[in-house]
Amino acid sequence: MSGFDAVAVGRRVLATEAEALGALAEGLGAPFVKAVEILFACKGRIVCTGMGKSGHVARKITATLASTGAPAMFVHPAEASHGDLGMIGQDDVVLALSKSGDVRELADVIGYAHRFNIPLLAMTANPESQLGVAATLVLQLPDAPEATGEVRAPTTSTTLQMALGDALAVALLERRGFTARDFHVFHPGGKLGAMLRTVGDLMHRLEEAPLVGESTPMPDAIRVMTERRLGIVGVVSADGRLIGIVTDGDLRRNFDGLADRTAGEIMTPDPKSVTAEALAGDAARIMNDSRITALFVVRDGKPVGVLHVHDVLSAGVV
Repeated sequence: MSGFDAVAVGRRVLATEAEALGALAEGLGAPFVKAVEILFACKGRIVCTGMGKSGHVARKITATLASTGAPAMFVHPAEASHGDLGMIGQDDVVLALSKSGDVRELADVIGYAHRFNIPLLAMTANPESQLGVAATLVLQLPDAPEATGEVRAPTTSTTLQMALGDALAVALLERRGFTARDFHVFHPGGKLGAMLRTVGDLMHRLEEAPLVGESTPMPDAIRVMTERRLGIVGVVSADGRLIGIVTDGDLRRNFDGLADRTAGEIMTPDPKSVTAEALAGDAARIMNDSRITALFVVRDGKPVGVLHVHDVLSAGVV
């Protein structure tokens, strides 16, 4: 098409939506704070609903809330009128999305929320709409122009809904003190889930760990090191505390007269270690930064296992 500049159009769209997002951020205030508190106090589920493009966004918000520890589900407003209203309980909170706020399919959901005194949060650009007037609380979207101009297909408005949903989810996450370990419970698969596995999930248990006493002759220590096939042997004190480690590098550096020495004489003292509760991703970073291939796992200074870089790699952590 003559005169058509795809890059210019793309930049115009992004600039339009970025400006609207800026207005949304500036407009956040007391209603947003109250909405987070209502969601925090919810004893049931957060029921997200919307029609058309707003419905697609509501599904995404549902997934984000659920994955961050807030029980949530999507109810299609049209299906709600044909029996799915029964999915909404009196301990729930309804989050309804509609730019105009005057969507007839939402009427039964609105009426149901009123009948059973269920909090209704409205995400809309029109607080004077049917949805806005009926809502317990309105989260007002800026009445920004759609990026499609005169065509007016939902673009800017759905971006604002998506972003405001993310803002609610993250604020609720932090209000609840939700951590990365909590996230792993709801999201065990994929790269992120692998990074959030704990060292205890991956480590070799104590019975598999190569350990010797500090007075152990080096020929015996090497035998243990070879049998366990992890490239290291840990050295423990008389009371069972980890006090050192012998690696392949230590063997090479002390090759002359090695057979006449003990593990305590050869070891590198105070080796790096982790706890079983540490994230596997953090352990991987320690090994990478320190250029080592294994970490002993300790509790109160005593070994409970050992983590090798191969365990981390096979789990997809790095």
